Amino acid sequence: MFISQEPVFVQDTTVFLLLSLPYHVTISVVLYFMYPQASRVVVASRNYADFASEATFEIKKCDLHRLEEGPSTTAVMTREEGLHYYKTMQTIRRMELKSDQLYKQKIIRGFCHLYDGQEACCVGLEVAIKPTDHVITAYRAHGFTYARGVPVREILAELTGRKGGCVKGKGGSMHMYTKNFYGGNGIVGAQVPLGAGIALACKYFGKNEICLTLYGDGAANQGQIFETYNMAALWKLPCIFICENNRYGMGTSVERAAASTDYYKRGDFIPGLRVDGMDVLCVREAAKFAAEYCRSGKGPILMELQTYRYHGHSMSDPGISYRTREEIQEVRSKSDPITLLKDRMVNNNLASIEELKEIDVAVRKEIEEAAQFATTDPEPPLEELGNHIYFNEPPFEVRGPNQWIRYKSVS
Repeated sequence: MFISQEPVFVQDTTVFLLLSLPYHVTISVVLYFMYPQASRVVVASRNYADFASEATFEIKKCDLHRLEEGPSTTAVMTREEGLHYYKTMQTIRRMELKSDQLYKQKIIRGFCHLYDGQEACCVGLEVAIKPTDHVITAYRAHGFTYARGVPVREILAELTGRKGGCVKGKGGSMHMYTKNFYGGNGIVGAQVPLGAGIALACKYFGKNEICLTLYGDGAANQGQIFETYNMAALWKLPCIFICENNRYGMGTSVERAAASTDYYKRGDFIPGLRVDGMDVLCVREAAKFAAEYCRSGKGPILMELQTYRYHGHSMSDPGISYRTREEIQEVRSKSDPITLLKDRMVNNNLASIEELKEIDVAVRKEIEEAAQFATTDPEPPLEELGNHIYFNEPPFEVRGPNQWIRYKSVS
């Protein structure tokens, strides 16, 4: 960093005292006197040098179905990985809280399902796979959209129906897409057969790619899911079926909705894992294990991520008519994924409280700037309503609300 201030010279006695200090401390103190305005940067740099480069953690053992061995019960996390996980999860949390605020201000309208509380799931899964792998999920999709690389401003602009949204303001909360991410699907369970189709394409084209196919505990009793299990097992498709079990399907607890809540065993003939979905390292290690299993040609595998959502099912659900505030607070205090990661990093000298607070400040600033963009960007013009129905097709006409209104559709 270039600093233009003239140096401030110190007394000989001060220099004498500095000779007795360790080298890196001496440099820091001298720079403090010479360039006072650089002291914060210098101190931060000194502290970073004192951090551990990595640490090893004990993680919860996964429950297994039709597997002799499971993921490792220890996980190594580097400092860089930890900071990345923390920033990503904190960004998703703040983005969802901002979405809540915009919805209550009636700037976001329609369906809106928030992901706060479940951040460890999408982050742990994403860091365990390759960018060329594929992901498809249900309508609680904001976290996965961000994890797959869509900027916050494009996600919030999509929620507000603006032209700068990730799908030009036409998809809204439930229908966000990017490369190798197929949404965001509004029909309960309908994305599961689609995920098997994506996995079939991976196998058909001979690519060493896999598809993560996600659904919730509320969709787990759908008949089409069991049909898909059967087909995927017969054809040995490279598909990881992932049930995000947040304990409630809309307002119904899993105990009231399912005769068996062992969702990781639902595949019967498909091996399964039950994973602590509130621990990003546990999710990461399990997803690495499952991805390696699929890539080896053994066929599909099933994962159940035990997690929890802090908001209600959607913004129309206050979330406290079927569970108590005390239950939500207990999960927050004992199992919050961001707090768990933060404590691990600080206690193992991978980061300092001050450094993580700086990340928090930067994230809040990014979210506020994104919200400003999402509320000022123009809405898409009416003449673009028929665009992007097909990919890479010649333009054609689309009938409007009646036969005299026509829209031109451009790919």
